[in-house]
Amino acid sequence: MLTMSESLMENLQSIENDALQSIEQAQDLKQLNNLRVKYLGKKGPIQEAMKKMKDLSPEERKELGQVSNKVKTSIQEAVTNKQEALEKAKIEAQMAKEKIDVTLPGRKPNLGSPHVLQQVIREIEDFFIGMGYSVAEGPEVELDRFNFELLNIPKGHPARDMQDSFYITDEYLLRTQTSPVQARVMLERNGKGPIKIICPGKVYRRDDDDATHSHQFTQVEGLVIDEYITLSDLKGTLAEFARKLFGEDRKIRFRPSFFPFTEPSVEVDVTCGKCLGDGCSMCKQTGYIEILGAGMVHPNVLRMSGFDPETYQGFAFGIGPDRVAILKYGIDDIRQFYTNDLRFLKQFNEEW
Repeated sequence: MLTMSESLMENLQSIENDALQSIEQAQDLKQLNNLRVKYLGKKGPIQEAMKKMKDLSPEERKELGQVSNKVKTSIQEAVTNKQEALEKAKIEAQMAKEKIDVTLPGRKPNLGSPHVLQQVIREIEDFFIGMGYSVAEGPEVELDRFNFELLNIPKGHPARDMQDSFYITDEYLLRTQTSPVQARVMLERNGKGPIKIICPGKVYRRDDDDATHSHQFTQVEGLVIDEYITLSDLKGTLAEFARKLFGEDRKIRFRPSFFPFTEPSVEVDVTCGKCLGDGCSMCKQTGYIEILGAGMVHPNVLRMSGFDPETYQGFAFGIGPDRVAILKYGIDDIRQFYTNDLRFLKQFNEEW
């Protein structure tokens, strides 16, 4: 018959065998942790067996304590080894699931591209830079002096009604054109030419948005000032510009007009892209479509900016990239430029 000490040691051995077998069969970390708590916890079978040590002799308690520590150590090592094996298996399974074949071609990400209006502006800039122009920029919040007065439009002038403006204060407004940049450059030159610049940028006017109008749009204005500049220089420049942007078969014509800052002033038309001058519904049977305004710089504008009109002459023009894009690509609604519809914008990006 077994003594109590021998019975307890036999029980501890049985607990160890059961624990090692259960740990080996554990399928996941949660199940393994439950087994650890079951066998090594404060309410586990090992602790229950150790409560009976008080009935043993000192020698038997010592021997049972050694066996108990050995069983605990064995179970803890088994738990640790199984945990490492399960974690390794989990990582390997995840890696197998997320395996990437590096020999496959890469997936091309969707990239942004310049807006169609920015593309047109760059095309316009490239043309004029190639002709020796430089690009000048200025603030969008402008002084009334630069936006109107230095352009021969004093306070109370009827021409101010042509440009219903966004005023911030009595003196500051959102610029209605990029001509103020020209005025700033002319003042900086202290009456000494030559000047050959273009001024691209956003402009703002109080207008109801519809298919052909917007309260915010873009302009590229140009200015040339030097001795012996004539209207023929302006016409030759704009004729070449029309051929570059719309096609070699395009022609332009001048029609008399009025702008306070130019004299004489002209509206510039280009032959219709649909009928090439024969007349159709698109051009209202005229054969031409208006693209910009231009003229010779008014002597008053030269004088107010410090230039002697007896020595210097110049021409100026204003191009609307929105209108150029509409004519070039056959767009029927100017609002499409500003609604951020990717279906529309992707048509002008060959990379997409």
